[in-house]
Amino acid sequence: MLISTDTLRVVDLGPHLIGFYDGRVAGKRAFSAEPNWLDDGGFALGICSYAIHSGQHALVYDTHLSVAHATRIREVLSQRGVKKFRVVLSHWHLDHIAGNAAFADCEIIAGEATVELLHRNKDLIESGKLDGAPAIFPLVMPTRSFAGETSLDVGGLQVDLRPLDIHSRDGVTLFLPHDGTLLAGDTLEDTVTYVDEPNRLGHHLRDLERMHGWSFSRILPNHGALERIAGAGYDASLIAATQDYVSRLSLAAGDPSLQAADLRHFIADQLRAGSVTYFAPYEAIHRGNLEKVATALR
Repeated sequence: MLISTDTLRVVDLGPHLIGFYDGRVAGKRAFSAEPNWLDDGGFALGICSYAIHSGQHALVYDTHLSVAHATRIREVLSQRGVKKFRVVLSHWHLDHIAGNAAFADCEIIAGEATVELLHRNKDLIESGKLDGAPAIFPLVMPTRSFAGETSLDVGGLQVDLRPLDIHSRDGVTLFLPHDGTLLAGDTLEDTVTYVDEPNRLGHHLRDLERMHGWSFSRILPNHGALERIAGAGYDASLIAATQDYVSRLSLAAGDPSLQAADLRHFIADQLRAGSVTYFAPYEAIHRGNLEKVATALR
């Protein structure tokens, strides 16, 4: 079955940064009417991959939901004069690595933990047995790994790779010193973070505090509201909102009133402050987060 990219929006975010946003389209599915990780995950929530470009060089941050999406990203960049491509993966989850095959002839860079997790789960990913359909076959693996903070040169622009243990132990964010942008991957989300590793919430809170100490001009997450990403972006209040949400998830495990609260009430203060925006599909994410954390703390 073909995957549609009809709703992919290309957004110029500065002279050297492009966003490729798909999803959050009412009544639209990109892959199948049947339940699947692509439509019910990244596409339903909205997802944006990014490209830093300068002259003939581009660095693509995540290869999006499918090879079709990644091919479109490559086409747009080629039309703008790019001839030399590299990829950095924010982490190993399917909606961020599904398009790797479109860059099979390029350097694909990932943190050591991402490489290990992809190798461990490669057979399940390629057979569609990890999170179900669609299978990602072939899964094109990273060609280069790194540990700790490192910097890359993209056509004369510096890009800093900063690993973080938030959402997933292998998270990698990108900081762009030339304009102060922080590309956050899935370490931050709007409306709320997706809890994938409930036993590591303490690690996540530690690194959220570390992130809060960074200086930046704006935050652009992979999952967020298109109007915020295409506008001024997010500020440090998104980090604080994520810290508060993760902390309250742990408290909710022993508090029936918090356990019963819907998402609007659970994050009422953050919504009033405008730190995040309410998006109804995150209600299901929130219920799942509560259940996973409660189970992990038993």
